[in-house]
Amino acid sequence: MKGPVFRMLWFTWLAANTTMWMNDVASAWLMTSIAPSPLWVALVQTASTLPVFLLGLPSGALADTLDRRRYFMATQFWVAGVATVLCLVILLDQLTAPLLLALTFANGVGLAMRWPVFSAIVPEVVTRPQLAQALALNGIAMNASRIVGPLVAGALIASVGSAYVFVLNAVLSIVAGLTIMRWRRVHTESPLGREPLASAMRVGVQYVRQSSRMRAVLLRIALFFLHSTALLALLPLVARSLPGGSAATFTVLLASMGVGAIIAALLMPQIRARLPLQPRVLLGTAVQSVGALVVAFAPSVWFAVPAMVFAGAAWITVANSLTVAAQMSLPDWVRARGMSIYQMALMGSTAIGAALWGQVATWTSIHHALAISAVTSIVAMLMAQRIVIDRGTEEELTPSRVLKVPEMQVPPQAGRVLVRVEYRIDPARAAEFLALMEESRRSRLRQGALGWQLLHDLYEPGRYVEQITDASWTEHLRRFDRISAADVALRDKRLAFQIGEEPPRVTRYLIEQE
Repeated sequence: MKGPVFRMLWFTWLAANTTMWMNDVASAWLMTSIAPSPLWVALVQTASTLPVFLLGLPSGALADTLDRRRYFMATQFWVAGVATVLCLVILLDQLTAPLLLALTFANGVGLAMRWPVFSAIVPEVVTRPQLAQALALNGIAMNASRIVGPLVAGALIASVGSAYVFVLNAVLSIVAGLTIMRWRRVHTESPLGREPLASAMRVGVQYVRQSSRMRAVLLRIALFFLHSTALLALLPLVARSLPGGSAATFTVLLASMGVGAIIAALLMPQIRARLPLQPRVLLGTAVQSVGALVVAFAPSVWFAVPAMVFAGAAWITVANSLTVAAQMSLPDWVRARGMSIYQMALMGSTAIGAALWGQVATWTSIHHALAISAVTSIVAMLMAQRIVIDRGTEEELTPSRVLKVPEMQVPPQAGRVLVRVEYRIDPARAAEFLALMEESRRSRLRQGALGWQLLHDLYEPGRYVEQITDASWTEHLRRFDRISAADVALRDKRLAFQIGEEPPRVTRYLIEQE
């Protein structure tokens, strides 16, 4: 993958994820000393990922409306600040289990802010055919950091203490922030002004809700991480339970998972060519589950290490496959919001899963919790494949300027706008027309319309009125910026139903009273 900007972003992402893994390893290991119960240790994973679930959507909306370079840079300085505070608390010997969870949560806020903006930036700097490869390379960066981060953290913990892990975190985060500062990205403001945060969040949710492809991807990623997180959440305790278990054992197991993930990422083009999306996700889930089962009952680290390699390979295969599917389902104008919702599903299920399997381990045992998560993971994914069918079709999301933007000498400054489109069709084709209008409803709502209705004239069976409500005149104009080539093709299908020489009549109203 060529390109200086992508290389810069790749190395920045590598550094950012290295600090994340160093933080997670050091925090989890600290918790085994402060409060070694399975629930407390698992809650470290919950505290790290819960902010992404809580703040993902606002973060995505901001990344779609603010200067992405400056926003990405600010996230790195936030992480550096949290690492500095954590280091000072440890050196002053004031660290408690609740305080460790609180600071881990604060570090997770930085993760919640940076992931959507990075997801939106990558498609800016690579072409669409290169996107899958770019995401695979990002997977390599993430999993190389899974090896480097734990190894460095383990070495620092063993030699000079946990505090210095967070010192290095702060330094790396500052360097990453300064590197992003050097990037000369030009931010182009919309001529319609910045979209209000509440409106941006609503439109993001609406787009994902009306996209069948995104709904299928979200269900699968949530189920996968709900179950697969059991292995990572309970791994510190698994490492301690192995013969001679120590911080080094924990580091080796994490690094082994990273090695497997890197191998799979390098082989991803061949894997994608041989297996369609759904079988790939199902097979990856099965392999990850078998790997977790072997680790759960491994008599020594020599059995656990190869199982972690396979689990890591399966993990990146499923994660990369679903991430690419999500990216291909989103146009650029809503990409950060869509990927933030994807991230919320991923991290929310991770946070819930960590707490869930920690509690199951408390009720039963670590080994039984991992076994239950492995079996239920395969069953859940099989059910998801049957319930929500992803047909794998990709719409043409390239922006289109075919439709003429309406003009007004004095546009209304406030009030909702009602658009009515009057169709006259052959009543014998009503069933076909209604099916097409259901597609039209989803299209209008994905563009950001506040409401949609289809009216049928009781006295003229061939007369239908499509009614679209926009939050304001500005929001009505924004919809024209969001029209894609697929939307234009859909419009042409609607026009094909129109009888007579006149096109459908379009009228616009300002709602004065309700």
